Amino acid sequence: MSWKTAYRSIYYDGAPEPDDPDLSKQTTALLVIDVQNTYLARPDRASLRPEEQRWFDAWTPFHDRMHNIVLPRTKDLLQTFRKNGIECLFARIACQTKDGRDRSLSQKMPGWNNLLLPKDESPSQIVPELLPVGEEIVVTKTTDSALTGTNLRLILTNLGIKTVVCCGIFTDQCVSSTVRSLADESFAVVVVEDCCAAGSDELHHKELEIMNMIYGHVMSSAELKALMGLT
Repeated sequence: MSWKTAYRSIYYDGAPEPDDPDLSKQTTALLVIDVQNTYLARPDRASLRPEEQRWFDAWTPFHDRMHNIVLPRTKDLLQTFRKNGIECLFARIACQTKDGRDRSLSQKMPGWNNLLLPKDESPSQIVPELLPVGEEIVVTKTTDSALTGTNLRLILTNLGIKTVVCCGIFTDQCVSSTVRSLADESFAVVVVEDCCAAGSDELHHKELEIMNMIYGHVMSSAELKALMGLT
């Protein structure tokens, strides 16, 4: 099954196969979303209470996917885009103040999404495997969408970008919000499924199905490189 027939929701069951997207090197950019230290940090399991160990174990598939699939394939994609002179950009969650008073409401709500990530501290930094190089642009946001809370739309327009290739975490949250915002602003979008992850594989695959063909196209990194003629 190719990207043209995979991840079909009920909305597109039986619909014609889409045309190939416009992936010109001059008008395409890669956007890596929120792959930050805070999401890859893990405590020593043996030091945790039983309930904390249950939570730890529930997140183990995510960490396995990140280290075995998402990080190496995103690193490869970055290297390939750089070698071919294609724009690479990054988004990260970080607040400007130590106490996080500038955060959006969703990042102040109680629970897992309550994020306090001051911009200069280690947890808010992009992971070492995917660090930007040279003049690559990083936008800092306190929103899920990398477009809504930054000047990214203006940056992409000034760079002459028409198609944005998205990867990162979490598929069903910041990646999804960014994809929708980009589509609403009339950018073409490609989501690289093996360079994204959600808290569970079920959430990951369901969100890809929801986004596909409405807000952009979902494909693997190998399919993307083949379409673009990249080596």
